[in-house]
Amino acid sequence: MQGSAYTVVPAAEGEQITVSFAGYNRPWAVWIADRLERYGWQVAFQRWDPPIEAPLAEALSDLLLVEGRILVILSDWYFKLGPRTDQEWNEALRAVVAPNTRRFTAVSVSTSPMPTASAAFGGTTELWGLGAREAERRLIQLFGGVRDRDPSFDTLGGAHRPRFPMDLPHVWGGVPRRNTRFTGRERTLQEIHDQLQSAEPGAGVVALHGLSGVGKTQVAAEYAHRFASSYDLVWWVPADQRGTLRQRLAELAPALDLNTGPEYGERLRAVGDALRRGAPYRRWLVVLDDADQPDAIADLLPSGPGHVLITSQNQEWSAYNSSPLPVPVYEREESVAFVRRRAPRIPAADADRLAEALGDLPLALDQTAGWLNDSTMTVAEYVELLHDDGDIEVGLRVAGDFRKSYPMTFSILLNRLRETVPEAVELLRLCAFFAPGALPVQLLRDIPAEQLPEQLTGLMSDPLRWNTAIKKLAQYSVIQFDPSNDEDDPEAAGTIHLHRMVHQTVRSGMSEADRELFSRAARRGLVAADPAVATDTRRWARFARIVPHLDPSGALRSRHASMHRLIYNCLQYLYLAGEYSAGIQLAERTERAWREVFGEEHPLMAGLASLHATLLRATGEYARTERINRGLLARLEAEGQTQGLDALRVLEGLGADLRGLGRYSEALQVSEQVLAGCRRLIDEEDFRTLNAHNNLAVTLRLLGRYQDALAEDRHTLRARRELLRARNNASLSSEIAYALDLRLLGRYSEAQSVQEQSVEVHHAVMGPDNPQTLHGELNLALCLLRSGDRTAANERLAALLERAERVLGDRSPLTQRIAACYSFVLRAHGQLDLARKIGERTMLRYREALGPHHPYTIGTTANHALLLRAAGERAEARSINETCLTRMTEALGPDHPWTLGTALNLSADRNLDGDVESAAQLSRDTVRRAGRFLGGKHPLALSAKVAHATDLRNLRQRAEADRAETEAISGLIATLGSQHAHTVSARARVRPFWDFEPLLT
Repeated sequence: MQGSAYTVVPAAEGEQITVSFAGYNRPWAVWIADRLERYGWQVAFQRWDPPIEAPLAEALSDLLLVEGRILVILSDWYFKLGPRTDQEWNEALRAVVAPNTRRFTAVSVSTSPMPTASAAFGGTTELWGLGAREAERRLIQLFGGVRDRDPSFDTLGGAHRPRFPMDLPHVWGGVPRRNTRFTGRERTLQEIHDQLQSAEPGAGVVALHGLSGVGKTQVAAEYAHRFASSYDLVWWVPADQRGTLRQRLAELAPALDLNTGPEYGERLRAVGDALRRGAPYRRWLVVLDDADQPDAIADLLPSGPGHVLITSQNQEWSAYNSSPLPVPVYEREESVAFVRRRAPRIPAADADRLAEALGDLPLALDQTAGWLNDSTMTVAEYVELLHDDGDIEVGLRVAGDFRKSYPMTFSILLNRLRETVPEAVELLRLCAFFAPGALPVQLLRDIPAEQLPEQLTGLMSDPLRWNTAIKKLAQYSVIQFDPSNDEDDPEAAGTIHLHRMVHQTVRSGMSEADRELFSRAARRGLVAADPAVATDTRRWARFARIVPHLDPSGALRSRHASMHRLIYNCLQYLYLAGEYSAGIQLAERTERAWREVFGEEHPLMAGLASLHATLLRATGEYARTERINRGLLARLEAEGQTQGLDALRVLEGLGADLRGLGRYSEALQVSEQVLAGCRRLIDEEDFRTLNAHNNLAVTLRLLGRYQDALAEDRHTLRARRELLRARNNASLSSEIAYALDLRLLGRYSEAQSVQEQSVEVHHAVMGPDNPQTLHGELNLALCLLRSGDRTAANERLAALLERAERVLGDRSPLTQRIAACYSFVLRAHGQLDLARKIGERTMLRYREALGPHHPYTIGTTANHALLLRAAGERAEARSINETCLTRMTEALGPDHPWTLGTALNLSADRNLDGDVESAAQLSRDTVRRAGRFLGGKHPLALSAKVAHATDLRNLRQRAEADRAETEAISGLIATLGSQHAHTVSARARVRPFWDFEPLLT
């Protein structure tokens, strides 16, 4: 090859500079371009990625087609793309660069030695290892020394200028180390960047999906490193389990220097707010790795001005406001380049043959090429061994287009490891009895030494042997290990990441005896890590780390009592944390396992059934949970055990079922029976007795006996604060109940003051999306509404409904309650179309789930009638309300507040319909009943009196009407104040109405 053949006449000197770089070095290219533009040069980019079949000298000469100077960013990545030999590079550089030294300039950003012919660039300026200021000085010196800096670049976008590549973002957490063997994927990386950058604020979510082992996590990690200079915050989150995801997001709070306490919920809320507001950083990237269950975690997706990158095998992320992006297997050219970078001794032809045999699957190529590089075995021998699969498990296939079984390729690697570092294989076998994905090393450290397999006892206690095993597994890409340098981190021992394919393959290749041995060790580690107290929110993060590993460890089939306690504790944690779906799934899996191991009649089954019913009840499955509890009671009766604590626990659940089903009188009998039993068997101040008081108050409230409920809740709140602590979840629940009673009694300002403070504590302790927090926020919104601040109530309920639908689903009992309330507030604001849409949907769902005669169905139907009246459909509204009054009276009796409220609305319908005498008769009866049941000063009783005054005036009984009106207004002034909305409306002779509000059951 003659150098003169590629000589090109230099272009005229100008202001244009083209930066040629390997994709891996993009951060350098962006930073260099930014600096050059500050000094007035025009910069263009040219990513160096020539086709492997193109002669190198030809590809280099194509650079000369651009105008102006060419700046080449040299690194081993630039030279190894292809890859090309040093001889090829030396020849090409001499042929193309040497004759055109006026056009070419180069900087080096690598510590690796460059080909000798790189001297053809006329000397290479080193930038790696320098500070930003010195690197900038050297860069500008390359192009003729100091020029005047354009001052606009110091003010335009200031803080958003690209970061110096040697500097990490301000917050950088959990991101895997950069894979120095990362190959190809340039198109995919650019598509991720383009989609995220072009997305509207709040919609920058890209979901990478593809086969297991295809390299989704590696692509995400490379994106995080390659585009780090575009972000001020990069946070990596294992997202295979909801609990782990919540824990990891909460850990971002101290990294952001957010002013929070140690409470888990407070940190989670603060992080969500900070990301949403973009404070302190608007340019953030959160990576959710291994997020295969979008329905379980979609509500936790961060929102705001930043970006979210998801890796998943599940393509359903497209239904969750994300842009799907497939990650295919390698192109053959990428496979060959990767194998040769991973195993330099393998020639291109053999690399092609190996890629063909392994279906271009990156994980298999990575592991196989890694040990082949150290092995004396040839590629031909290995491929032949792959064809001989008689003794290897072949049931697990990566996909239909991956011809060879992954277990076969992996077993060869394991055999190699057994020959060199046998302890590494034993450690891997132990890891396989925890869940795939993120495994805190501390869970391994917690295994008592006497419970470890013999071959691992020395490894765990010897740091040198431990590090050797970990390094060898990481070297062959069997695991990824992330050490932690934070002594305050509960995962300070580090985290092992085990790929799902590796996990399945290791387990499938073990004998039954070995499985039991390693499974037992894993279970003992989980028991040792049991946080024990599920009601302590400070321990929830520890529970979240344990729950994913229960099933893989074999814990569900254990006969050990301590493991049973751990499962019970985890189920209770999932309930209290509002993770109902995850709890139900765990309960059902445990139920199936225990039924096989212990049999249907084992005492464990009863306790599990009660927990299962508690979780189901939270999702509105009242009829099903009643059947469960009736069955448990029948069993206890058959065994003659109806007087003990077990029977009281079942009765407590049955009372909740009856409340959910609207059978409040039956529920009252059960609640009183449970309280009497607790007083007989245990201490009055025992937490179980206090639970019985709480449940009695709930039942009394549903029966409209608000004053009695207040007395019970006041006692329970005081006792729980003394017995537990003020920030205990049970104490906080009593605060909500107490504030709710105050509001229902018309003591709005008192209720609001209690609930405002309680909501703040709930956010801090339990987190913004915990169902109990949402319940408290609903009560606060209604306190604001009853206090006259309709605008604030409307805004709060709108946001609250969106959160509840996202967290709990649109059919959960709490979401339905919020929707019902939001609908009548919208109606009051005149937004009739949206109010009707939400109200009708809520009404129909209650009817579908609970039947037409349930008080909640009747009440939301009465709300619908109010909307029809507001829309001018008066005849239909009256017809519906006549039916509602009949049904509510049948369900709850004529004196219940909900019956009285329905009567109040119906009297207005009759009045508007011209049926004045009937209206007056009904309103008179309502006044009498309300005064007797609620007291004459209750807002509902006073509203009934205002309505009756209107009816009397229409009957021309003015003296009586004036007397009733005066009494009502005096009562409203005395209880609510002269400026309250109800008082002002009464003075203006606006007829009052009543909105039905579903209560917590």
